[in-house]
Amino acid sequence: MTKVPLTVNGAQKLREELAQLKGEARPTVIKAIAEARAHGDLKENAEYHAAREQQGFIEGRIKEIEAKLSHAQIIDVTTLNAGGRVVFGATVEVYEEETDEEHSFQIVGEDEADIKQGLISVSSPMARALIGKSEGDVAEVVLPKGKRHLEILKVRYE
Repeated sequence: MTKVPLTVNGAQKLREELAQLKGEARPTVIKAIAEARAHGDLKENAEYHAAREQQGFIEGRIKEIEAKLSHAQIIDVTTLNAGGRVVFGATVEVYEEETDEEHSFQIVGEDEADIKQGLISVSSPMARALIGKSEGDVAEVVLPKGKRHLEILKVRYE
């Protein structure tokens, strides 16, 4: 499997979720299964089946996070010296000509992306249009709704 880029913050959030799943969620669901078993007949015990289903979700998510972390290429953005160019992990302030608005985005790994928090996936059309550009450049982003022109105002590595 190829390496998947992650920021330091993204990797930390995955580690925290993994610790919560292993330390809290897993023991809670194991206890719920034990209590449901104590109620008797398992064929018609809805609590038991619900707890087993929840256990399956938890174990699946644990395996998924462990796989992501084992294949992650963790990039510390603060140590990058990209010479003012937009690269993975950079925070980019842009001016959108069509809407006359300024936006700020950080380019992150696919698992970290959350547009509401200004985190865009490195594989998104917007990130692909911005990568490699410098302050003052204009990036043309082709989206299903049409083209957008983004002038890069500032590039930060934080």
